[in-house]
Amino acid sequence: MRRALALIVIIITALVLQTTVFHEMPILGVKPELLYLVTIVIAMLDGPASGSIAGFASGMAEDFLLNQPKGITALSLTLLGYSVGLLRQYIVSPSPLLPTFLVAGGTFAGVLFERFVALLLGQSNLTWGYTLKVALLQSLYNAILTPLLYPVLRRAAEASRTQRVGRW
Repeated sequence: MRRALALIVIIITALVLQTTVFHEMPILGVKPELLYLVTIVIAMLDGPASGSIAGFASGMAEDFLLNQPKGITALSLTLLGYSVGLLRQYIVSPSPLLPTFLVAGGTFAGVLFERFVALLLGQSNLTWGYTLKVALLQSLYNAILTPLLYPVLRRAAEASRTQRVGRW
């Protein structure tokens, strides 16, 4: 129960920050995708199951709040969370730069996938050049924010885990 509440608070906080504070601070006309960052970090810390749950919840929250076509962002973030969660078992080097690179690459791939699905469903009429530019800038923006937000998200994830009790 504590884990679910922590995830809900993290998602709502990220969504509020994304739509209020960071909405007013674009870099080259692009705003960050904090829900991509949250999904990737949770998947990296807790694995594919938690990553896909966080991705689905984040995507549906964003779709409903921002009045977007329902399910496109949820599908993208669910697959992204699952993929990053699977990828974490192959990472053997605990580099401090690893979260930044994973967030940048994951955001880039996730945004491209989301735009591709939207194009297939007839929900987007953007050119591929513009889409690549937006995906690259959003991944860079998220990479810049990762060193600031990763410790907070890691601490929240560790605090919400159940404590194992050893018995004699």
